[in-house]
Amino acid sequence: MGIQEIRKEHELVDLFCNLAEIPSPSLHEEKVSEWIKNYCAERGIHAENDNYGNVYVNIPATDSSKQPMLLSAHMDVIGDDSPVATYLDGEDLIRAEGRTLGGDDKAGVANALYFAAQLAKSDMKHGGLELFFTRDEESGMSGIHNADFKKLHSKYILVCDSDTLGQLEVSGASYTLATIKIKSAKGGHSGIDIGDKTRHNAAKLVAELVNNLPQGVFYEENGLVITSCNIGGIVAGKPEVTNIINTDALVTYSIRSASRAKEAELKAEMEAEVQRFNDKYATLAHAELTFAEHLPPFEASNDKVIPEVFKKAGANLGLDVKVSSFHAGAETHIYANETNANGEKFLPYLIGLATVCNMHSREENLDYKSLLKGQELLSEIFKIFNA
Repeated sequence: MGIQEIRKEHELVDLFCNLAEIPSPSLHEEKVSEWIKNYCAERGIHAENDNYGNVYVNIPATDSSKQPMLLSAHMDVIGDDSPVATYLDGEDLIRAEGRTLGGDDKAGVANALYFAAQLAKSDMKHGGLELFFTRDEESGMSGIHNADFKKLHSKYILVCDSDTLGQLEVSGASYTLATIKIKSAKGGHSGIDIGDKTRHNAAKLVAELVNNLPQGVFYEENGLVITSCNIGGIVAGKPEVTNIINTDALVTYSIRSASRAKEAELKAEMEAEVQRFNDKYATLAHAELTFAEHLPPFEASNDKVIPEVFKKAGANLGLDVKVSSFHAGAETHIYANETNANGEKFLPYLIGLATVCNMHSREENLDYKSLLKGQELLSEIFKIFNA
């Protein structure tokens, strides 16, 4: 059986392939945005662009006593605007000819859209469904950063962007860039000035400081890494120039943490070590440490509604599901630090509704059977949530 036969048999697979075959590199999502709005219009579902080009979809509540839910996914993919041709590899895997498939995150978009279409024509009593499809997640997250959150009424959000069916990520690490600049008071010639005790080589100084700074896992819980610190690189002098006493050095670190408190502890330890360095060398050299947060932490919530619903849905379907944390960044991090139209803090979760392997490469593939199972999982979650 080929891809065309699979598409004819399964409407969801056809929907995914249609989306995947529309090139949508970051900041060039216009065609897929229009396709989504047309798909909704044909089914009587309200869809509109916000001021930044993200797409907002709304299915009103049929029972005002229940809470709404938001499904979120991003429209952009890694790659260019060259044509995308999908095909079936073996029995289960969908690939694209000679390029990335875009399963990240067309699988999330497809599952959310298909579910909305099914819900719109059902007689189910529910608290409402919102969909939000963002631009530019892959390169700068400018879509979510420019979102008008006051348009969104849901508190609970499923960000449909995990790469494995049956995953629910309840927290994720921040990303903070730490930069240390060292400047020694005096440089000089390695032959003439090497005996001068007031001249310290910044290359040696930075090595000393780095040796005393945290590296690797800083804090973990139940085998999960919560906070880490990793050196990115060191710059001091030029390897081919050995006859100078270097006056400048630079070192960078990435800090990742799913806990603001533990990140603060790590920063304090780094600051204390830099201060000890400065006290030791006083007027002979100075180190300056700065932090720049590029992505806030996605901290775990004490609200267990969605995790419990998720586990019950998995059990009902006989699906092996896993609730965990991840040590990276996603749009969950932005949602988690914002509030909705009612002033409620969002409670986002990163969910896997399909298995996508080798993402962002020419070997990327999607198990279409996992996509179908993901739709069952999403339907069961929504049913239990609205019970």
